[in-house]
Amino acid sequence: MQKIYKNLIKPILGTLICLVGFIVLSPFMFILIIAISLESPGGAFFTQKRVGKNKKHFTLYKFRTMRNDAPANTPTHLLSDPDFYITKSGRFMRRFSLDEFPQLINVIKGDMALVGPRPALWNQYDLIAERDKHGANDIRPGITGLAQVKGRDELPIAKKAQYDGSYAKNVSILFDIWVLFQTVVVVFKARGVKEGNK
Repeated sequence: MQKIYKNLIKPILGTLICLVGFIVLSPFMFILIIAISLESPGGAFFTQKRVGKNKKHFTLYKFRTMRNDAPANTPTHLLSDPDFYITKSGRFMRRFSLDEFPQLINVIKGDMALVGPRPALWNQYDLIAERDKHGANDIRPGITGLAQVKGRDELPIAKKAQYDGSYAKNVSILFDIWVLFQTVVVVFKARGVKEGNK
């Protein structure tokens, strides 16, 4: 039953949920696009090369939360002065993870799932290697995941990979529902968000 859910039901259900979510959230996303465009020059969307299932690279979509001159391939929690780069609208979006909304498109395209390990940057070799040890690179990455609700940016890489591997080995509909519910709690309380490396 786990294999049927993991390989068939989960991707179909995720695609349907994201299609509905994209339609329902479209007016709100349009407002965010206007806010981003008015505040700083450049497009409203931000793309990055990320690591997907079986370490295949794909293009991840986000709303832009930083100035155009921000380092493109550095995780925000490793920046020495993130406040210098993050815009006002970006800070609001990051506070409630609203910048992740465009990843609904990634789920619809089949690059991602609703729940899974957060997709690593292509150059996060240490995280990718740790995930290999736990089988976490063998499934689609997610908009949210077990490591996200267990500490997010505050977790050391080895611990994050352990949580990702634990999820990969125990995928189920009840587990996904639990992670999604915990995500709402974590986002509302802004737990585990780390901006900068200090």
